[in-house]
Amino acid sequence: MTLGLSVAGLALAIWIYLILFRGGFWRLAEHDARDPPAADPQPWPPVVAVVPARDEADVAPLSIASLAAQDYPASFAIVLVDDNSSDGTAERVREAVAPKARLTILRGAPLTPPWTGKLWAVQQGLDHIARLAEPPKYVLLTDADIVHAPRALRGLVARAERDRLLLTSRMVRLRCESLPERALIPAFVFFFRMLYPFAWVNRRDRRTAAAAGGCMLIDSRSLTAAGGVAAIRDCIIDDCALGARLKALGPIWLGLTDCAASIRPYAAWGDVRRMVARSAYAQLDYSPLFLVATIVGLAITFLAPPLIAACASGTARLAAIAAWTLMAVAFWPTLRFYRRSPLWAPLLPAIAAVYIGFTLDGAHQCLRRRGGMWKGRAQASPARGQ
Repeated sequence: MTLGLSVAGLALAIWIYLILFRGGFWRLAEHDARDPPAADPQPWPPVVAVVPARDEADVAPLSIASLAAQDYPASFAIVLVDDNSSDGTAERVREAVAPKARLTILRGAPLTPPWTGKLWAVQQGLDHIARLAEPPKYVLLTDADIVHAPRALRGLVARAERDRLLLTSRMVRLRCESLPERALIPAFVFFFRMLYPFAWVNRRDRRTAAAAGGCMLIDSRSLTAAGGVAAIRDCIIDDCALGARLKALGPIWLGLTDCAASIRPYAAWGDVRRMVARSAYAQLDYSPLFLVATIVGLAITFLAPPLIAACASGTARLAAIAAWTLMAVAFWPTLRFYRRSPLWAPLLPAIAAVYIGFTLDGAHQCLRRRGGMWKGRAQASPARGQ
């Protein structure tokens, strides 16, 4: 048996496993429009949204305005934590939001190590909520670039109440307009679902846990029981870390949505690179060994099929073509969700090669003590991971 046939056969076996036995991640079955709650909660519980923001003047006004416009039949308030912005974020938000909206803007305290910037801002918002006369049943943690449909909060709370969820999270629709976004963003969602199959996240008998940090509705008491965000204060991938802690206490849910969308632009290739690289090495626990194993695994899974299909012959070529075909078939539902042409599907190997480069760049930045770079802050390093 030649090397080409062995690698092609292995790649084909991997894709058969991914298609049949990886929680159906590629089918995008977990969506908040499916199996919606049939009845409203009685009564609707109070909710407070905490929104951390650092230099978000271009997007935060739209995000906060969408929260202020929520059609929610019970108490709902918004806490924006301005994390030492230098672009007038707080002022822009005040101008955009009606004076009668229940909005509190907090000036964030200087960052305290080992906290990451986002979680330090969230903690200050939670501290503010804890001092309220009537703390809410749920806390909505959402990013300053997320725009929510008017009834989005209703759907989140109704699902959480019906299923008694400790964490109800939506992977919002990311912006997909520029060429870098069209080429790379659907694959980002595809890879995330491959890593954390949503069906497994949502099953109580599975240990797989994850969340999407752009939109997380959390039961307040459960958050306290899980140690609060202080328990994950130095985590770069904080949403998945929080999801794991909460799933240890009870059920969680993660799904796609059309009710919320990110308006953060990634106009240049470097914008997507920085977004991916800041957390890629953290996902590998800052381990050089895991990095090498991951690159080899990605090369066999994504790069080998088209290379062998082009260069080999006979059975090796047929196996490679079959693996490449399964790859494209698996990618197509994600492309359809983002309204992209199916012609992108066979290009997934090239896109994966770009992501391999981003992962290597993330490791390189960590070695330079610039890992987890976000808004001018380096928040990760190999020492922290160890």
